[in-house]
Amino acid sequence: MTTEFQKHLPMRITMSRIFIVPVIVALMWPNDLWYNVIAAVVFIFASITDYYDGYYARKYNAVSNFGKFMDPIADKILVTSVLTMLLAQGKVDAWMVIIILARDNFISGIRSVAAADQIVIAAKPAGKWKTAMQMVAIPLVIIGSMEPYLPYLDKIAYGVLWISVILSITSGIEYYVGYLKSKKALGSPIN
Repeated sequence: MTTEFQKHLPMRITMSRIFIVPVIVALMWPNDLWYNVIAAVVFIFASITDYYDGYYARKYNAVSNFGKFMDPIADKILVTSVLTMLLAQGKVDAWMVIIILARDNFISGIRSVAAADQIVIAAKPAGKWKTAMQMVAIPLVIIGSMEPYLPYLDKIAYGVLWISVILSITSGIEYYVGYLKSKKALGSPIN
């Protein structure tokens, strides 16, 4: 039997990801090495919660439409807030942020249209790899240069983030093609 606490745990975990964003941004604000390290650790913790909200939702049979909607929103708030701060600090290029945000909005639009058409588009490998690359690169970009301890860490992280940008484009195309194929398979006209 699922308790009231267990029933609400997945949504609390999802919402914690949103509420922790101001903490991460505040820690990034001084742009000091040790504040950045703490911000990166908190970002990693927030990223890990993305796994656990889904895990507990399935374990406690607490899957909800609101949770399905809020989970990717929480992810977008976390990533876009941190990328915006990194952009303000000059640690990432505007094009990176534009492409990542445009892809996320595009995918959200496709998911909305697909849901209206009662089509479920499965997660694509490029999208999963994109997320993995971002979750590795973003904390390292937050930390930045750690000379002389870890030379070139910032440059490696920047390169990995560009890989995630390329995967963002690839996965956006995969989602779009997946939607078109699903629509065609149902015999629906593509408008």
